[in-house]
Amino acid sequence: MNAPTLPARCGCIDVHTHVIPAEFPRYLGNRANVPWPSMRDAQPCHRHVVISGQVYRTVPHHAWDTDARLADMDATNVSHQVLSPMPELLSYWMDAEDAGVLSRYLNETLAGMVARAPARFSALGAAPLQDVDRAIAELDHAVHTLGLAGIEVGSNVMGVPIGDPRFWPFFEAAQACNAAIFVHPLRPAGMERLVGPAALEQIVAFPGEIGLAAASLITGGLLARFPKLRIALSHGGGSIQALVPRMQFAWEKQSALRDAIEQAPAEAARALYYDDLLYSPEAIRALVDLVGDHRVMIGTDYPFAIMDPDPAARVASLGLSNDVMDRLRWRNAAAWLGRI
Repeated sequence: MNAPTLPARCGCIDVHTHVIPAEFPRYLGNRANVPWPSMRDAQPCHRHVVISGQVYRTVPHHAWDTDARLADMDATNVSHQVLSPMPELLSYWMDAEDAGVLSRYLNETLAGMVARAPARFSALGAAPLQDVDRAIAELDHAVHTLGLAGIEVGSNVMGVPIGDPRFWPFFEAAQACNAAIFVHPLRPAGMERLVGPAALEQIVAFPGEIGLAAASLITGGLLARFPKLRIALSHGGGSIQALVPRMQFAWEKQSALRDAIEQAPAEAARALYYDDLLYSPEAIRALVDLVGDHRVMIGTDYPFAIMDPDPAARVASLGLSNDVMDRLRWRNAAAWLGRI
């Protein structure tokens, strides 16, 4: 199934939005104590996501209701959303067979949402990366059968950074089928160092986690090995703005690093794409300065609590030229999706 080509000119494309199905199928496997998700009614227009008998998160109906999403998009000048699963649903900690069943259900749900408004939605599916062969098979099904634009992956798979060479066959397959890849923080490192409420995981720990993931992609050699891969980092790449100058300086000064890392870190960083979910014009402009105006895209984290409520206004506040704002609003995203 071929994804539609986006128009030659359109409004904002939001590359970072999440989906949670209104329901999950009953677990039909034969393993005990599987953290299989389910939904439970909450207050009006909300449902609880329940995992292992505990409420993981309470979410609004916008997480699965395409009509509600479209109304919000129209109100904020977003012409197109890229849908992806709530990252916890990637379920790398499950047995790979069970995770494969859940991934297939998520991908079919996403494909159904796209089918309701194909001009307004694209989707990135899930793949059980704890088993690379299964992940490749699900990638193939998601892209070639369901017509999804690519796959969302976690920043690590049970503690193994996403840039580790054991995942290279999956990325080789992604490059071969022209799939977009979106890297999202998942179960971040350093949680034991946080002081305060649980919500600080997304606020404080995510930037460091996505920065570590980005560094693994750069220092592990993935980008040099697969130069046609289109990989985007969520949350503006997090700490990558601080890491790249340090890595570049050390790479230039230390021959051992140049021997170990084929591609200059600054060059590799400019081969990735980034959403602009940094919450301040100064931070977004600094990211554009670091990686180039052809690599930054709008991303909101819709429909969750820390989403950017007005992405078009955020880009407009940057004070950039019309051509650059056009790239940030939609053109870079269309290129990352492989739609222009």
